Amino acid sequence: MNKSEKGFIPVMLTPFKDNGEIDFDGLTKLTELYIEAGAAGLFANCLSSEMFELNELERLKIVEHVVKSAQGAVPVVATGTFGGPIAQQADFVKQIYNCGVEAVIGITGLLAAEHDGDDVFDANVASLLDLTEQIPMGFYECPVPYKRLISPAQLGCLVATGRVTYHKDTCLDIGQVKAKIAATQNKKFGLYDAYMAHAVASLKAGSAGLSCIQGNFFPELIVWLCNNYDNHDLRLEVDKVQQFFIDNMDVMHNVYPIISKYYLQKRGLHISTFTRRNDIGVFDAKIKTGIDGLTEKYDILKAELDIKLAAV
Repeated sequence: MNKSEKGFIPVMLTPFKDNGEIDFDGLTKLTELYIEAGAAGLFANCLSSEMFELNELERLKIVEHVVKSAQGAVPVVATGTFGGPIAQQADFVKQIYNCGVEAVIGITGLLAAEHDGDDVFDANVASLLDLTEQIPMGFYECPVPYKRLISPAQLGCLVATGRVTYHKDTCLDIGQVKAKIAATQNKKFGLYDAYMAHAVASLKAGSAGLSCIQGNFFPELIVWLCNNYDNHDLRLEVDKVQQFFIDNMDVMHNVYPIISKYYLQKRGLHISTFTRRNDIGVFDAKIKTGIDGLTEKYDILKAELDIKLAAV
């Protein structure tokens, strides 16, 4: 994923059958959709994948399936830390890496308790790196079980080890993003921003790309933005796309990931809206109306930009 151009890294969904089993055929189709839409890589087994609702074997099977389905077209990264003693986490990192991923992602909030200071986190990460040989690693400031942000200085030290190649940033602070980029000037590292409200500013500041839930609605639009964010001739269109994401941020977070599965259904992907999560609210008529309205807005925007949708 270490390219000079900007890239879109989808945070992948997990399709389920209506009975709650993993829909591997749906996962194949979804993987192909991301790639055809122009994704530069794939982030499997993440929060959008409902990783905390999967058991260890399911996590491994999903990552293996995504790697196989991608067929080498793009690199894959996947989460490999799920709490417990560091030695236990290191063992699962190795299992995930053996699935064929480019790098294994550590969840910052599972590498130290919420009340622990940075010294504990830093020591645990150092132990994890020691125990995982030379496996390329990345970090994700996942909001679950709690959001632990990595400071620019910490990230700079991690990248300096030569082991950390990827960071999914969720600080929501463009000043912090700029500081992290400044602290990690390394061609073998990329910071991918999750916060679409400052997507253009982040790309202009030097982030490697975007990795956001909005990509589970409009992957082609995220790719368009990564390709055109600094195109002077399209500055008005870029501003319009940025505002589109700002204006519709809340709609895309309501009852997620059900709404994104519903949206993908609407564009022709044959997957269920089933989710194993039980803490996201109810997909009621009001939520459905909101997504239907968003569909209409996007149809107008993609026509203006001449964006062609990937086949499903």
